[in-house]
Amino acid sequence: MIEAIIFDCDGVLVDSEVLAIRGERTALGALGLHYDPQTYVDRFVGMHDRLFFDTLRQDYRTIHGGEAPADFEEKVLDGRRKHKDGLEAISGAAAAIAAASEAVGNVAVASSSRAHFLTSKLERTGLHALLAPHIYSADLVEHGKPAPDIFHHAARQLGVPAERCLVLEDSKNGVAAGVAAGMTVWGFTGGGHCFAGYSKKLITAGAHAVKEDFAAFIAALETLNS
Repeated sequence: MIEAIIFDCDGVLVDSEVLAIRGERTALGALGLHYDPQTYVDRFVGMHDRLFFDTLRQDYRTIHGGEAPADFEEKVLDGRRKHKDGLEAISGAAAAIAAASEAVGNVAVASSSRAHFLTSKLERTGLHALLAPHIYSADLVEHGKPAPDIFHHAARQLGVPAERCLVLEDSKNGVAAGVAAGMTVWGFTGGGHCFAGYSKKLITAGAHAVKEDFAAFIAALETLNS
């Protein structure tokens, strides 16, 4: 029986990944780090910033033979923020939160976003009040996704065993984290960053099913515990 549904935020509730990727790749290109879009999504989407920047700095050392400049992180973050005014909730997100709450009673967000970014994105898209107080950033745990820590934290706060939680995730890193947490994981491909064939990548990463949008997610809830 599923007793709680835990949503990722970026690329699931808010269409932020496509905006962030565009700005980050431009900034990284100016620093001599070039990634094609699919490789970038596969490697980095869903990571907490600590691991994200550690990995980028390693790439920089490999390519350039030295350390990244002191303002490396700030330049990438400037790129990420460049398109922030275009942020919108993914179509059907509010209805999906309401349907999930009605279906199982407990809903939460477990995100790789830094806490202040997470709060801001949910407030700007009108979703924060639908999820509070169960809004959890990986800032709260030692290891971000693909480690399971943030999902275990959310489950503890909800008072629901991990095996009775359903996770909705849009990234390979997030799917891996949910599977490692011992939860049921549904992939989600309704975000603007999801390219052709992305569903297969999520299944390969361990997702038990994939929902292409929130209409499909809501329809699946009707048979979740039947």
